[in-house]
Amino acid sequence: MSTLGMALMCLPLGAAAQETDPDTGLVKASGWETVRNNCTACHSANLVTQNSGTRNHWENLIRWMQETQGLWEFEAETEETILGYLAEHYGPKEDTRRPALPRMLMPDNPYPTVADTD
Repeated sequence: MSTLGMALMCLPLGAAAQETDPDTGLVKASGWETVRNNCTACHSANLVTQNSGTRNHWENLIRWMQETQGLWEFEAETEETILGYLAEHYGPKEDTRRPALPRMLMPDNPYPTVADTD
């Protein structure tokens, strides 16, 4: 078996690249057109593709946009499609931040803190 074949067999199933829309960057999967048609009417698709969250998080964002940004109310089926798509393809990421630096690598804090009162 070739080296490439062996390397591909070692990849986790989730590592396969998903097809994305070249114009928006959205993952092309069931519901993506509904997200594109509704979400990019007001803002760039980058606000979707660069963020992540649970279904509840996305629903709270939609409510906030409806209450403060003039987003229209969705029909139940449309909202369900949007939330399902966002939760599946832009759900919580396992690791979104770098690990904290070890204390010995941190710069000295120039500001007084409670810990400095010894």
